[in-house]
Amino acid sequence: MKRVITYGTYDLLHEGHINLLRRAKELGDYLIVGVTSDSFDKGRGKLNVCNNVLERVEAVKATGYVDEVIIEDYLGQKIDDIQKYDIDIFAIGSDWEGHFDYLNEYCKVVYLPRTQGISSTMLRAESQDVFKVGIVGSGRIAYRFVPETKVVNGVDVNSVFDPNNLNADVFACKFGLKAYNENYQQFLSGVDAVYVASPHLSHYQYTKEALEAGKHVLCEIPFTLSGTQAKELYDYAEAHNLVLLEASKTAYCPAFCHITTLVKSGVIGEVVDVKASESKMVESPARELDSKQAGGAMNEHAPLNLMAIIKLLGKEYSKVDFYSKIENGVDVYTKVNICYPHATASITLGIGVKTEGNLIISGTKGYIYVPAPWWLTDFFEVRYEDQTKNKKYFYSYDGEGLRYEIQEFISMIANNRRSCYKLRRRESIAIAEIIEKYNKKEDVTIL
Repeated sequence: MKRVITYGTYDLLHEGHINLLRRAKELGDYLIVGVTSDSFDKGRGKLNVCNNVLERVEAVKATGYVDEVIIEDYLGQKIDDIQKYDIDIFAIGSDWEGHFDYLNEYCKVVYLPRTQGISSTMLRAESQDVFKVGIVGSGRIAYRFVPETKVVNGVDVNSVFDPNNLNADVFACKFGLKAYNENYQQFLSGVDAVYVASPHLSHYQYTKEALEAGKHVLCEIPFTLSGTQAKELYDYAEAHNLVLLEASKTAYCPAFCHITTLVKSGVIGEVVDVKASESKMVESPARELDSKQAGGAMNEHAPLNLMAIIKLLGKEYSKVDFYSKIENGVDVYTKVNICYPHATASITLGIGVKTEGNLIISGTKGYIYVPAPWWLTDFFEVRYEDQTKNKKYFYSYDGEGLRYEIQEFISMIANNRRSCYKLRRRESIAIAEIIEKYNKKEDVTIL
């Protein structure tokens, strides 16, 4: 019996898929099809899949060409499967020509002709709603945002608002957008959703006005510097059936999502300590060193690092205290200690002091180590006393990483989903409350 194997996502199964499966079946007597899992697709940065894995498996079986379906769930699985199932021929579409030649060591590799004029990407583009998005602010993060939207279906960035006329025009010219610099309401009238990437102190007002205009909002970190303001905005969005999401990019990336799942499932036992750190060296003049623009290590770095702690340990802490080194009115270094009834946590932040930038989650059975820069997570390791049990995990962190938060935001709008388990509103509010406590200089020790 000649055994053939092929792989694919098979999203929105179409004539091209069916033709490829038919051709693969004709190569032998028994056809195995590997269908990618949902987590594997997201881990590879494939964010636009419409059908879940169960739907895709059933669609593949319904073609009648398949003898067996397996799930592809990790990099390197193709070699394992070829040996496990005693495969004679590996078949794949011709658009992958040459990419899988390395498999010739294990079996014959055949590239099959593709059906022209149809693809899952085309079908998704035809069937999916497209939401017009406007950007508030034209700084560094906004320049990274626009290219990231190109890999997420359903997004059309059409305009930018910036009170600085020159900045708005330069940004708009670069990306082919319409620029606004005076009338924010006019800008809002031409979009369905807003990405707020303006200076820290303006986040609250721009977000509030956008929500009041009936627009969905994705707001950069720090979402607000006040827990009261954060709660007010979330309450308004909920009452008016609008999506409001904090753009804490790490919270949405595949690797960090898997870390939280592993921790919650108890693989390292009961968590007793979490340590996170982040720093960058900044030279004046810079916004990060300007007290009038809410500069400082805490306002700059705390949102991501507090997010990790709140996600892993919750928001019901019993005590928090701060230690800071202040220069020219801003903290160039801050350490935050957070006590829980059964755990401790700390974050170490710097814009004038350098630290490693890793994340360590300690438990009663083992610990998870995420190397620097942990907030760009693409690799982590679960470690135990018995090192033979250690396990390494690798994930894609594609582009600037903003695509994961954009995909979540657009998915929430398209599916009328107002809550996001990856970063819940109560967690976002808790982060803002701790930052507000620091800025009020409650329990702050000056070094």
